[in-house]
Amino acid sequence: MRSTVQTFRRFSAVGVDWAAWILGITLGFTLALQITTMRKSDISSFYALVASISRLAALTGTFFAIVGIFFVARIPIVERGVGHDRLVAWHRKLGPWSLYLVFIHVFFIIFSWAGQDHVMLAVELWRMMKNFLWMWPALGGFFLMMLAGVTSYRKARAKMSYETWWIIHIYTYVAIAASFMHQVLNGQMFINHPLNRAYWTSLYILMAAAIVIFRFGIPLVRSLRVNLVVERVVVEGPGLISVIMKGRNLHSLAAEGGQFFSWRFLTRGHFLMSHPYSLSAAPTANHLRITIKDLGDHSRAARHIKPGTRVFVEGPYGAFTAGRATQPHIVMVGGGVGITPIRAMMEEFKNGVQMDIFYRVSKPEELILQDELDYLVANSNGSIRVHYLVGSRKQYPMDAQFIQSYAPRAADSDFYICGPEALVETVRNAASELGVPKNRFHDEDFAFHPA
Repeated sequence: MRSTVQTFRRFSAVGVDWAAWILGITLGFTLALQITTMRKSDISSFYALVASISRLAALTGTFFAIVGIFFVARIPIVERGVGHDRLVAWHRKLGPWSLYLVFIHVFFIIFSWAGQDHVMLAVELWRMMKNFLWMWPALGGFFLMMLAGVTSYRKARAKMSYETWWIIHIYTYVAIAASFMHQVLNGQMFINHPLNRAYWTSLYILMAAAIVIFRFGIPLVRSLRVNLVVERVVVEGPGLISVIMKGRNLHSLAAEGGQFFSWRFLTRGHFLMSHPYSLSAAPTANHLRITIKDLGDHSRAARHIKPGTRVFVEGPYGAFTAGRATQPHIVMVGGGVGITPIRAMMEEFKNGVQMDIFYRVSKPEELILQDELDYLVANSNGSIRVHYLVGSRKQYPMDAQFIQSYAPRAADSDFYICGPEALVETVRNAASELGVPKNRFHDEDFAFHPA
């Protein structure tokens, strides 16, 4: 196990290095578009300088938006080299900066032109909309981008269903596409500069190709090849179901317990939208299983999916896998339905690895897969212990002292946790207090995955 993890880390580090090089070089080319086309008049007055800053913000903000799409385009060589979890983290961190810069561009360009023309901002905006090509689509794209950005903040996400968030987030693609023509037809760095326009156009073409090929084309081909269909739907408890799927040569997907797929069931109410669900059992050559909690319209309707329904999958994704562990003792924490990837991963550890599993729920009826967990414990020769923590946070604080009272070797363990963000942060702080280094803390939270 240790050699596998060391190889993973080396490979991941190399991937991060070359990804950073590519990002830096292309950002340099992007900034050069304006720097090499600026004139003295572009900085000769206050309003001209503001306009130049606006153009630079537009270029950089749009570049960040395009790169953000590449981060979640599921490009295999990038996923393997950098890691899906890290790419999603980069996507989330880069997104706000893209929004800020695009907002600065819109406000500054209107402000600078209004100042030069000595008119109100609203008047100048109307003039620009009438006199410049493709401004209405660009304005629409701006509002869509702001909407997608605002609803991606944690507090906003927490108040909406995954279905609503997913639809709004898809608008990001529309927003970026809607701004293209306005940029190349009106941008000072593109007018009469064919090489600059060719470079900018190629970024958009590559982005569109990545989405079409890796988000739709390859998943479609792989899904047809494994011929995955729903075998049966099992009610596990109140608001909880398991979907068991059967296919052929599923080992070709190279899935591991702890990973997730984006699932699209080809039936009414499920066809248009894919949803990310973790495997709730270790994959076999012919079967995959997911366990779904009723959190919205899609998950609520999943119990009515009929056997024989064809399934399209995109994945597997995630580095929440047994291969990342470095220690012979493992501490796992599952909150609610977060026990499902942990349940799947329990079968992946071999060679007598010792495990302490903390299963945290508020009510007894929220316990799921308990029979399976008990079976794994009974057949583990004492290497697995499951601690059922049913009750309030005050009863089970999940701090360093509490965890160590159940798992004395916690300080020398790898930590795996899947659950609500509050639980993840509480356990992260506990692990840090115990002296567990960051590279031995592996988490999978319930935040929405980028569309």
